[in-house]
Amino acid sequence: MSGRTRPASSVLAQPLRPPSLGRAALYLALFVLGAATGVAGALLQPAWFPGGLLLALAAEAGLCLGAGRATGRRGGAVAPAAGWALAVVLLTTSRPEGDFLFAAGSGSYLFLLGGIAVAVMCATLAPVRQPGGGTARLRK
Repeated sequence: MSGRTRPASSVLAQPLRPPSLGRAALYLALFVLGAATGVAGALLQPAWFPGGLLLALAAEAGLCLGAGRATGRRGGAVAPAAGWALAVVLLTTSRPEGDFLFAAGSGSYLFLLGGIAVAVMCATLAPVRQPGGGTARLRK
């Protein structure tokens, strides 16, 4: 057993810390940007049915995947996805006057379910925190 062993205080053994003020502000800005993307997509997708739907879903995918890659963490992809989901869910509720934004057509359902699927895929593809250390494999 002639190999280096990890110290007990490895990166994964350390407790999680709350995010810094700058990172929290970044996540809040990404959340608001995701909400704005959700509202814009909800208005765009019924306008030009197949093209608007694809454009709205591509905008969400670009925002979530780009934010995850830019921050280097999965939280960067989850923050705009959560903002998108909250905005879209709030837009689906009808008002007491009977006004609503989403029609009962296939495009609206594809936008809702497709947006959720895109958010899950982007959050899954986002980079995760890796333990520090060398790039060599550990031996048993």
